[in-house]
Amino acid sequence: MTAAVTAPAPASAPPARFRDLVVAEWIKIRSLRSTPWTLAVVALFVIGSAVMAALADYDNFPRYSLSLQQEHPFSLSDAFPSVGSMTLMLAAGCVGAITATSEYASGLIRTTTVAVPARGAVVLAKTVVVAALWTVVGTLIATGSFVVSQAILEGRDAGVTLSHPGALRALAASALLAPVCALIGLGLGVLIRHSATTMVTTAFTLLMLPECFSLDKPWSADIRHAMVNSAWQRLVQDWEPQPWATLVPHASIPASWLVYAVWPLVAIALAVVVVRRRDV
Repeated sequence: MTAAVTAPAPASAPPARFRDLVVAEWIKIRSLRSTPWTLAVVALFVIGSAVMAALADYDNFPRYSLSLQQEHPFSLSDAFPSVGSMTLMLAAGCVGAITATSEYASGLIRTTTVAVPARGAVVLAKTVVVAALWTVVGTLIATGSFVVSQAILEGRDAGVTLSHPGALRALAASALLAPVCALIGLGLGVLIRHSATTMVTTAFTLLMLPECFSLDKPWSADIRHAMVNSAWQRLVQDWEPQPWATLVPHASIPASWLVYAVWPLVAIALAVVVVRRRDV
């Protein structure tokens, strides 16, 4: 009579550390061939728009009034023109969205969730990687736009430095605009999961939705000031209230920074909650 032999239980794999998840998400982004090309094209376009704005004021400078030549209020806005920043918002938001939707489209998300059942941790790892990547990209682009545009305007003695009132704030706001929009896109990508729908929703939310609310009524102005694009304009351009809208409340600088913080936090928080409650 032989004794029954019990097979040893297979050793369970240790849970993945959060640092390992961050490294894995970085490898995913880095392995996409479109990532470096997208970042390079966006950087060239945004910095190029600052160059074009500065060259336009450089050429028109002799025709400006004496007071305009002395004060040169256009110097800071030339460094961060709206067309360049809107392009950066669109690109960052869409790439952030693709970071999530590409896994659903390819089916890689099933492998990811099998390897790491803690889906919330995966979303947070994506958040860290996306935020770090676009903070570096945004800082390089904003710094390049500022340096190049002011170097051009310096030929007319109209360049400014970071000690100029509002310059450092405008630089920081333009640099952080990229990670803010990328995280919003990432959150929407996790929530929606379909690439085309997510990118359309991201573009609409970041660029078109603010235009649906005017500044001539208090309630409408409050909603518009709560949008990322409006917060960026307030931080960079520091505009004054229009004569026809003196009774309409205008966003303060702290409130605009708060908009920068709330939008990505809400988007990622919703993504973490939803991804834990539904199937892949």
